[in-house]
Amino acid sequence: MAPSAQAHKRAHSLLLFEKLLNLRDSASPLTLILDSLEQGARPLTEEFMRRAKNERAKIIFVSFATIKKPDAADVFIRARGRSLKALAAEITSHNTPSRATTATSTTTKNPPQKTLILLDTLNPLASQTPHLLPAFFTTIIPNPSTSLVAVYHTDVPTLSPSPSSLSSPPSEYAPHPLMLLTHLATTVFRVSSLRHAVAARRARERSLLEPEWGLREGREGVLVGLREQQDVAALEGGALGEGKGMEDVVVDMEMRRRSGRAVAERFVLTSVGMGQGRGVRGEGAGAVGVMVMVMADHPAFSRRAGGGGEEKGEGDLMEATFDLGLTEKQRRDREGVVLPYFDAQVEVGGGEGGRILYEMGREDDFDEEEDEI
Repeated sequence: MAPSAQAHKRAHSLLLFEKLLNLRDSASPLTLILDSLEQGARPLTEEFMRRAKNERAKIIFVSFATIKKPDAADVFIRARGRSLKALAAEITSHNTPSRATTATSTTTKNPPQKTLILLDTLNPLASQTPHLLPAFFTTIIPNPSTSLVAVYHTDVPTLSPSPSSLSSPPSEYAPHPLMLLTHLATTVFRVSSLRHAVAARRARERSLLEPEWGLREGREGVLVGLREQQDVAALEGGALGEGKGMEDVVVDMEMRRRSGRAVAERFVLTSVGMGQGRGVRGEGAGAVGVMVMVMADHPAFSRRAGGGGEEKGEGDLMEATFDLGLTEKQRRDREGVVLPYFDAQVEVGGGEGGRILYEMGREDDFDEEEDEI
């Protein structure tokens, strides 16, 4: 692909990602975020709420596992232990605008207020009533101005629903809840750690087996969460962060358009200070914002500009148990070596063209008929 086409594709993907984060033009009514033990969805959900607050949208936070109400949330609903019908009724009551608000919007011709519904986890609903999820989503998203962002933990096993909670026995041909959710969602975000992506890329460059983390490691012991950002910055030498705010997150986007065509791209969310880059979002002076960039443009993944004409530095050489470079003395000695064909060109350079100069050895058998020159 030509460089101009690549730049155009990256710019288009970045604008589409910003459009999804800002809840513009009802780009995605149902957004599904898939996280794991190695990287949670909290940085991405906080960015959704921060931008919704900037857009003056109403934020309804539905909690299955969150204890404390987030500061950006306008409505906090505790959903643990409640029936799906009662939960849908309460969410709809907070989402339905009043008649006075509707009349004012109609008179002034202003667009209706946006609403962001955020579910901190879908695993309880996927385990108890997976067959009712399509109707539940249809009920709580009554109009195009409402967007639903839901989180699903891929490392949490899905339990089979109890027979008492089902009106009919479950079908053995029913799809897995995760497959059902990815089919219903208009946009799917998969989050992962940037440190893990960098380690996997370094292993691929050296033709090594990519490392595994979390449950895929197959180790016995206790699961330990990600360390604090200060420890990460100390270990990485500040290459992946400045020791402030959240850790850098890789987001794999898969957005389905109305035509059915899917748009896929990988992005990096980086925490930076206010005014340090394009795409920064924050609140107040000195706040820590988030910068969004395409993964290929990140310093840890972008290639050196200028092509193969540039010499690689000492840090770009392949790591080995011995030195692959040359000292200054070795480089001077190599440049001072005179190769044999230089002498041949000087001796026979009188316009006779190239000739083969060969000195007979003791073991050579000279044949006058075949070896005449």
